[in-house]
Amino acid sequence: MESVEIQEDSVNITLKEQRKKAAKPLLFISIAGLSMMFAGLTSGYVVSRTSQIVEGDWLEFALPKIFYASTVIVVLISLLLHFALVSIKNDNVGRSKLFLSSATVLGMLFVVFQLMGWNELRDAGIYFTGEGSNTAGSWVYVITLLHLLHLIAGVIVLIVTFIKSNLGHYNSQEFLGIDLCATYWHFVDVLWVFLFIFLSIYR
Repeated sequence: MESVEIQEDSVNITLKEQRKKAAKPLLFISIAGLSMMFAGLTSGYVVSRTSQIVEGDWLEFALPKIFYASTVIVVLISLLLHFALVSIKNDNVGRSKLFLSSATVLGMLFVVFQLMGWNELRDAGIYFTGEGSNTAGSWVYVITLLHLLHLIAGVIVLIVTFIKSNLGHYNSQEFLGIDLCATYWHFVDVLWVFLFIFLSIYR
């Protein structure tokens, strides 16, 4: 009976190690898929913009000023998560928790700022759909909305990671959760910076 239990424990440990090894490659595959999706969106934006300019229907407008603050926030989040990972690798659990909690708050603030940005667009007469809407404005809403949805998923991951950190799940030998969280956030942060610059140039 004991030998059976030992074998089961061994199998469980092996499966757990395999899942750990597969986690990061699977995340990179997901990131590659998301990158292709946004590459398609930005390509569609350029094609639409070109044809609309030729027809004289493209509306030029400035991006919401609060998007500049959003850009600063995502850079700070990446830095905080980098420091959280470095801290946990050095077994500085307290500092890691502090960086994780700060990143979580900023992630939520980014969501609020995006909503405020859309309000700013509406106040300027830039609508998503309906009467008075324009293709240029609709593209900005679609691109920023899709990014925000993936960022909200990141906020949820951050909250879960922070909770696990407080429950003592992470240390210098076990930090995969924080590593995966940081990697995903580095992606959505870099993606936002790219989209912000792209939309600022191609107005």
